[in-house]
Amino acid sequence: MKKYIYIALSILVMLPVKAKIEILDRVAIIVGEGVVLESQVKSMLENIEKRYQEQSAPMPPKEIIMEQIHERLIIEELQLQLANRAGVRVSDGELNNAFERIAANNNLSLEEFIQTLEVEGESYESLRSQVRKEMVIQRVQQGRVSQEINITEQELEGFLQTDVATRELSPELFLRQVLVSSEELANKILNRISEGEDFSDLAKQYSTNSLASKGGEMGWRNLADLPSLFAIELKNKKKGYISRPLKGGSGFYILKIEDKRGDLVRFEEQWSARHILMMPTKLRDKTFTKKELEEVRIRALEGEDFSLLAKEFSEDPGSASRGGDLDWLSVGETAPAFEKMMLETPLMELSPVFESEFGFHFLQVLDKRTEDLTEEMIKDRAYGILFSQKYDEELENTLRTMRAEAFVEFKELD
Repeated sequence: MKKYIYIALSILVMLPVKAKIEILDRVAIIVGEGVVLESQVKSMLENIEKRYQEQSAPMPPKEIIMEQIHERLIIEELQLQLANRAGVRVSDGELNNAFERIAANNNLSLEEFIQTLEVEGESYESLRSQVRKEMVIQRVQQGRVSQEINITEQELEGFLQTDVATRELSPELFLRQVLVSSEELANKILNRISEGEDFSDLAKQYSTNSLASKGGEMGWRNLADLPSLFAIELKNKKKGYISRPLKGGSGFYILKIEDKRGDLVRFEEQWSARHILMMPTKLRDKTFTKKELEEVRIRALEGEDFSLLAKEFSEDPGSASRGGDLDWLSVGETAPAFEKMMLETPLMELSPVFESEFGFHFLQVLDKRTEDLTEEMIKDRAYGILFSQKYDEELENTLRTMRAEAFVEFKELD
């Protein structure tokens, strides 16, 4: 028995000499409190080489590629350390949602997407790890950079005045015009329009240019393609806008925006409403509250001033002092029960008493309109463009500062 033990021990002693030792991983770079591993460097290099091969493009010199890889991994590690200190996390649920979106963008179900990865020799788990890391880094960047960005109203307005913004963001306008020889006649036509006469009919009757026979129809136009006289007057104007008389070389123009189209065009139905709210309490149960509000409604039906009744009885802190006025409301802004009753109640009639999550109400719809929200959409998009531009600049500055201040030590590897 001792002989066999001796032989086994001899084999164990000899193995390191005769067999090649496989080193699983080594530290390539020390970065602050963490490290970049040799395997990370090799993996990124292999991916880059693969991309160049797929594109049949010549590789830059290896030393340049390696420098870029090192810098990218150093910056990545610094941001992950910052995320760890700040407690930034991405849950499995958030990660699952992200992969479902990735799969949907490729017209695949999540199961099909995973199968496709496996066929291509990619690891789904490795990809999940990488995407989680990227999501964490993105949150760190947003938190660190966004608070440094400030866009003033002056900057926003200045950008909106540029030719680029006008051409890229402005909607197409369907325009009509009337051209007459005198300002006096133009003002008379405007008065007749304000009294309800049709713009198109007046253009046929009075306009002196070739568009008269078509009711002054100019068709669809972008602001950038209009004469500056027209573009300045129509910029930021809503659907239905009718201009003042504009003096041009051929006479006085009156313009009308009849319609709009484009990605940023948005029209929204809105209701002007007022209400009276009573809320049940420990001393006033639901039955008594509803009965009391029914009595107030009867007084309104009999002709008492709604506004005065709201000031006296309504328990809505936001609207009672304004006579129950809720201003203009859009779909989705109020409690479901309130919205349903608002949509069903004819103009100027009092609704029945109804219950919502806030208590018991009755309401009155004063008016209804289709509001043109295009200019608000354009401003939001312009703000997003400016924010993106500043974000990229600020992010670059932030990452450069982080890198300059970090402790970094490269290890010699065979």
